[in-house]
Amino acid sequence: MALSPQWLDELRMRTTLSAVIGRTLRLTKAGREFKACCPFHNEKTPSFYVNDEKGFYHCFGCEAHGDAIRWLTDQRGLPFMDAVKELAAEAGMEVPAPDPQAARRAEQRASLHDVTAAAQDWFEGNLRGADGAQARSYLGRRGFSDATVREFGFGYAPEDRQALKRALGRFEEPMLIEAGMRITVEDKEPYDRFRSRLMLPIHDTRGRVIAFGGRILDSEANPNAPKYLNSPDTPLFDKGRTLYNLHRAAPAARQSGRMIVVEGYMDAIALANAGIREAVAPLGTALTENQIELLWRQVERPILCFDGDKAGQRAAIRAISRALPMLRPAHSLAIVRLPTGMDPDDVIRDQGVGAIEQLLAEPASLLDTLWDFEKAAAPLNSPEDKAGLKARLLDHVDSIQHPDIRALYKRELLERFSAYAFPPRPPREFRPRGEWQKGGFKPPAPSLSPEARDSLTRAMAGGARDSLTRAVIAGLVKFPDQILRHEDALSDLARRDQNVGPALDSLLEAAETLDLSAQSTISLERGLPAPPAKTLFAFLDEGIDPGDAREDLAEAVSLLVERPALESALAEATARFERDPEGSIAEQGRLRERLLALNERLKRFGRRKAAADGESDT
Repeated sequence: MALSPQWLDELRMRTTLSAVIGRTLRLTKAGREFKACCPFHNEKTPSFYVNDEKGFYHCFGCEAHGDAIRWLTDQRGLPFMDAVKELAAEAGMEVPAPDPQAARRAEQRASLHDVTAAAQDWFEGNLRGADGAQARSYLGRRGFSDATVREFGFGYAPEDRQALKRALGRFEEPMLIEAGMRITVEDKEPYDRFRSRLMLPIHDTRGRVIAFGGRILDSEANPNAPKYLNSPDTPLFDKGRTLYNLHRAAPAARQSGRMIVVEGYMDAIALANAGIREAVAPLGTALTENQIELLWRQVERPILCFDGDKAGQRAAIRAISRALPMLRPAHSLAIVRLPTGMDPDDVIRDQGVGAIEQLLAEPASLLDTLWDFEKAAAPLNSPEDKAGLKARLLDHVDSIQHPDIRALYKRELLERFSAYAFPPRPPREFRPRGEWQKGGFKPPAPSLSPEARDSLTRAMAGGARDSLTRAVIAGLVKFPDQILRHEDALSDLARRDQNVGPALDSLLEAAETLDLSAQSTISLERGLPAPPAKTLFAFLDEGIDPGDAREDLAEAVSLLVERPALESALAEATARFERDPEGSIAEQGRLRERLLALNERLKRFGRRKAAADGESDT
């Protein structure tokens, strides 16, 4: 049975090595590792270490070294396939069925490595020859040192469509095609994939060449050719599971404690050329879940450093969206925002390596970046726009799988949203009223202006949107100390509802003169219409406990403010149907779910009052 390297890497990634070893060996936590006395030789002082992030164990005494599969074969004596099957069952993976073609490919895999190694030698030789002059000139303009050119293995692929075939003639055509070096088209002669390009080798974690990337040198002569071209997926290369430069960056990251993710391999090389060696890059795709796991095996908080243009910001938010469901304690992402229109190489050339180091030293958190991105994603000029921002934030929160992290993100983002959507009212000028009496200054009971009283009268007599609004206004008159508690929400409602806006503004102004410690009330002079006799709102009952009444009133204010905002957002989403049918339908569905939940809260609110009335009747 042949198992692909990709399948075995997935198995190792899903296996917690310390849990496997800990079944038969007592492990002790030692920083980010575990230690024990080595089971492979006698010792009194522990020199056997297990590292879950890197997925291997190592003994500094007897040099025993391996992964989870090696542990089961060496320590427990299991055959290789039995060890694989046991780990696969625990990881929830199915062992691939026997495949004769896969077995043949496994036998040829070493030969495919021979193909890529031979191609790399040939590319490097071309760069040093006469044909490589244009490529060498480009490298000189980029400022890459000779040492960097040699270390990263730059090469050159000539324009001739059959040049590689002739140079690697000892390998059969099918093998060159399977290694991704040649392209076959029906009824046509196969031809070289990479032509007239500056070449870079792509390595696996063991440092073996498994694929290539090529940058075009003459874009004017080939206007339709892609600027960068990577090898296709092959038995050696899976771009979604590979990070460029990881085999070099991982040792550097262990020294610096950080791992930097840039957009492309030229960015990673530019950083290395400037002395920042712990940089990796995805290979032509957005950062994948597998690549995020690879990063977390190196450091707990890798730094995304994408270009400062719109494409770079979109790449960052796509990576964040991929990471959100995967978040776990102590594991997250940090984000560096480069100046607009600049990549890491631009920053280094224009401002020096110190500038990029300063940016890397102060990255933004994942949460901060998410908030800033969504706040800037669309105009926020109306209540409907702001409700849309809240819906987008909650959609992100809902994708987080870890319950504690999800709850913390929700609380933090909603607090930021409230502070933004309901800013504090500007302080009013203090104008003392009242008279001095024996014992000090005594303010009068604040009263409403005739205009405010008339507005309240109209609102409570039916001018307001419904009984909920009328009941809330009556509750605020009864408990005016609660007006300033709900100042932000009431101010927003006043701006949105012209029927009650002037009345609420007057209530807010009067409440600022209350002596809350003395339980002042608002003087109504002629009084106001009573709310409906058969109300469902307990806070208006005469016999209710004042503390309970204030809490019920708080929930009623929340219901009153949230419902029209959701209704407005739903209307806006419906109006966008012709411009964006798919997005409009999806947002309508989300908003309707929230409205249903809100209406259910209102029903429960009423049922509590009805139940309380039933108990009092008995």
